[in-house]
Amino acid sequence: MRQAAGELPMPMEGKPSGTARPSAPRRFACLFALALACATCGAAAQPQPRVASAASPEYAVKASYLYKLALFIDWPPTEFASPDAPFRVCVAGEDPFGDFLKDAVAGRSLGTHPFQVQLVALAPATDCQILFLGRLSRKRASQALAAVAGKPVLTVVDSATPYSGGIVQFVVDRGRVRFQIDTVAAARNHITISSKLLNLALAVTDRP
Repeated sequence: MRQAAGELPMPMEGKPSGTARPSAPRRFACLFALALACATCGAAAQPQPRVASAASPEYAVKASYLYKLALFIDWPPTEFASPDAPFRVCVAGEDPFGDFLKDAVAGRSLGTHPFQVQLVALAPATDCQILFLGRLSRKRASQALAAVAGKPVLTVVDSATPYSGGIVQFVVDRGRVRFQIDTVAAARNHITISSKLLNLALAVTDRP
């Protein structure tokens, strides 16, 4: 396990997708350095979008992190059916976000792909780029992960789910929302995770 610390920077609009993505501009490097400098900031210090639900502040932070992950992932160039196809952030199981996640992605896009939040069954009928597993039993979480196994989907498991088989696992560490990353699971789903995101993770698994 490789230990690191940090928080995700805010994504910039207009980042292209697929093989056409250019290298990150200089101002992104500055934002990234700033994020590392803020590694000691607690979850309560995170600026959040309009709060319109009774969901806990913890899930306001997780909602913000969830869509920011997209900035650091490379999907296969054939992932999107069209240049303006939506980038889908799907939630399986009980939705813990209330309005936080929809508010977090409102008006945002990854390149030309507008973010879209969608609640799905355990076997998603629609294409998802990110699949968040909410409050699920170990059995149901395993079924959801099996449904997208080998597909270019970033699976994110909530800290409230007693299962650790996803690519990204949210954890609450000393009152702060953090995350762990499994690069072996990412490779199985044919997606590549930026080293910048790996350096921000609480822990990285790079062996089977």
